[in-house]
Amino acid sequence: MIPSHITTQAQLNEWEQANVLKGQQWASSRRNDDIFTEDFCRKLHKHMFGKTWTWAGTFRTAEKNLGVDPLQIGVQLRLLLDDARYWFKHDTYSVAEAAVRFHHRLVAIHPFPNGNGRHARMMADVIVARHKGKYLTWGRADLVSAGEARQRYIAALQHADAHDMGPLLEFARS
Repeated sequence: MIPSHITTQAQLNEWEQANVLKGQQWASSRRNDDIFTEDFCRKLHKHMFGKTWTWAGTFRTAEKNLGVDPLQIGVQLRLLLDDARYWFKHDTYSVAEAAVRFHHRLVAIHPFPNGNGRHARMMADVIVARHKGKYLTWGRADLVSAGEARQRYIAALQHADAHDMGPLLEFARS
């Protein structure tokens, strides 16, 4: 961890949230960048967490209880990015549904050691903004801290894992 003044989880959460907002500002300033690239995904994570973690923007190298094998991260991310380009080129889904599907698959890949949910939600938000869709609200709650909203979010992700995107799409719009 980069900041030495942080001693509690609450301080870390507050620090990260301030930096996540900087990532959001960076993403919104990149109007001409192709968002469906590994480079954009990595840079967004780096801008979101680069003042917190030295490894920000770097794919994980260790197994976790979530996500694909670390050796498959690049391959699976490339497949997702190619799929997303196809979805938008061929109007496969509404903007919101495409963004939520992208979010779900990115969370399932789990490319980074930490911050995957926040990064995936931010990527979905960037997709919606770029394609002039209706903004997603993600339950209008703090999804980092344990609580009822986070439980609903995780339950919605589990439904999506079982190929039922409805609850996650509904949560993202709530």
